Amino acid sequence: MIPKTMKAVVLSEPVPGERVELTEIPVPQVRPGWVLVRVKAFGLNHSEQLLRLSEIRADYINKPIVPGIECVGEIADPSDSHFKKGERVAALMGGMGRSFYGSYEEYALLPADHVFSVQTDLSWAEMAAVPETYFTAWGSLFEGLNLQKGDTLLIRGGTCALGYAAIQLAKAVGSRVIATTHREEKLALLKEADEAVLDTGRLARTLRGVTKALELVGAKTLRDTLRCVEKGGIVCHTGILGGVYTLNGFDPIKEIPNGVYLTGFFSNYPIRQTMEEIFSFLKEHRIRPGVGAVYSFSHISKALSDMDHHRVDGKMVVVI
Repeated sequence: MIPKTMKAVVLSEPVPGERVELTEIPVPQVRPGWVLVRVKAFGLNHSEQLLRLSEIRADYINKPIVPGIECVGEIADPSDSHFKKGERVAALMGGMGRSFYGSYEEYALLPADHVFSVQTDLSWAEMAAVPETYFTAWGSLFEGLNLQKGDTLLIRGGTCALGYAAIQLAKAVGSRVIATTHREEKLALLKEADEAVLDTGRLARTLRGVTKALELVGAKTLRDTLRCVEKGGIVCHTGILGGVYTLNGFDPIKEIPNGVYLTGFFSNYPIRQTMEEIFSFLKEHRIRPGVGAVYSFSHISKALSDMDHHRVDGKMVVVI
């Protein structure tokens, strides 16, 4: 029985995590092309933090908005889709939490083409750590970098959820991994990498044999990362952890070294085949998604406050 109302986080203006509250809103009515998902858990993401603290002021954000770019759960009402009621699913991106209500709610009305059936023995919390994080890591490594066994991969900004996921995937295919952090006390968190490096901001000419590089710090260190890879190497720009979003005055001819390739990965367009491949890969290689902390939905303000103050290493998950 689907209730008439539900608890949700609804935002209209910037708000710090400790001031976020749950409110009661109507459960959305199903319409053609969309499915109603009973949300079981969702991961927290940097992009949601940016939305909550500043981006919500932008005209292109439909306000009020329920944030959240990913979730896992069960089909509550399949509408006119191929899904069955009770089917386990994951959903991500495609406008979630910006163009329409996202995952910080008990029931989410989502476009059917961004909802994917999932076969897994993972718990809800582990499953919630997968969709956005592993899809982005997967796309960056295998589409952006064409990562192969025998490659030496530099992950710049390794101590984030995406960094940890990339380490797991890269090691599983037989790549050597060098991961960085700018905080000395976090070097121990990179134990799954072959080498952990303290990032001083200038790594060029200090590393040898790097064939692929995953740039998660972003524009702040991209110029230096381009000089870290060998000739024929590829750099994939995926993250913006450094807080610098554009490269003013970037001259590609002069600043991309000869024989080095620069690409990027934008995670807004997941497809069923890729999501199936990811969950199959995790099962085949016995990879358990890393979860830094799990919170109940009633403690969402604590979770978001911990995110704002960088109190948790790894993926943060909220379970309803």
